[in-house]
Amino acid sequence: MKLSHDVIERKPWLLIALVLLVVSVGGLVEIVPLFFQKSTTEPVAGLTHYSPLRLAGRDIYVREGCYNCHSQMIRPFRAETERYGHYSVAGEFVYDRPFQWGSKRTGPDLARVGGRYSDEWHRAHLNNPRDVVPESNMPSYPWLASTVLEPQSIVPKLKALQRLGDGYTEEEIAAAPKALEGKTEQDALIAYLQGLGIQIKARR
Repeated sequence: MKLSHDVIERKPWLLIALVLLVVSVGGLVEIVPLFFQKSTTEPVAGLTHYSPLRLAGRDIYVREGCYNCHSQMIRPFRAETERYGHYSVAGEFVYDRPFQWGSKRTGPDLARVGGRYSDEWHRAHLNNPRDVVPESNMPSYPWLASTVLEPQSIVPKLKALQRLGDGYTEEEIAAAPKALEGKTEQDALIAYLQGLGIQIKARR
């Protein structure tokens, strides 16, 4: 019997089976090769894995929900690049798990915020945003300045990222707690923000 469109469309279960077959084959063709590639995206020049302090800061950024109001993805449109800088490229996010692109902009995009303001500006902004941006509706985060990091908590995070291929050495992992000694959550968050987007900005 000839398997025509008319026959397929009159038999729902046959149609479902054939659709599943096509989707499965297509999915395998696209997905399986990725398992044999070391990386699907090359890091931009100068990009390295997160330092222990910046990694701790990134975790605080996620914990406090900063991504709910701030995106980290500049679209390749003139209005975006004139305001924020060079558009975002995939190679900037190789070490982000998960990436913080986002789509909501209650506040400005932070993809190129690194180096735009001083550490003291960030401290004032986190303690009370209206001190530096009077029209801001961002909440205050004063407790970050008084909450000291737990140095040993960074070790399991680095070991997990090492297993994922981020390139941390055993020496770096062993030295990581010392880099966090006496640092506050505010210090860590500012370190994270000050590193955002600087690789491409430096090449402009």
